[in-house]
Amino acid sequence: MSKTNWYVVHTYSGYENKVKANIEKTIENRKLQDQILEVSVPLQDVIEVKNGVKKKVQKKMFPGYVLLNMEMNDDTWYVVRNTRGVTGFVGPGSKPVPLTDIEMKAMGIKKDDVVVDFEIGDMVEVVSGVWENTTGIIKQINTHKQIVTISVDMFGRETPVEISFTDIRKL
Repeated sequence: MSKTNWYVVHTYSGYENKVKANIEKTIENRKLQDQILEVSVPLQDVIEVKNGVKKKVQKKMFPGYVLLNMEMNDDTWYVVRNTRGVTGFVGPGSKPVPLTDIEMKAMGIKKDDVVVDFEIGDMVEVVSGVWENTTGIIKQINTHKQIVTISVDMFGRETPVEISFTDIRKL
């Protein structure tokens, strides 16, 4: 697999989530999971005051844009470019320009990679968050999203739970 980069796609205003869903469905149908890794509509928490009442809501960081972590080739370009609601890739002419790591960090989207020493089948303990003090067995590791899926016992059933690399420690 060649290197993936983050690209920005311009969409019709208000169509960001619809474009994301359509691209994800196409990825699944065409089995492009190894070429288009992530489709993102970055959100930020904002406090709104309406009628004197403060309310925490999520707003799109970049209205009219969708971010994609993908391998750029003719197939992936065609799939994304021909998705309903997409007006085009951001870049000069018809050539998409990938975002740099510095640009991704500045937007708060890319985090520093965390090196881990655990594998599938290892027993881990959750050290922070909602599942703190819970132990489970690692079933899946997603280095790109920096999460593991662990199997925990809940109400007598095995339940898969996604936990960040930084929230667990190996037992």
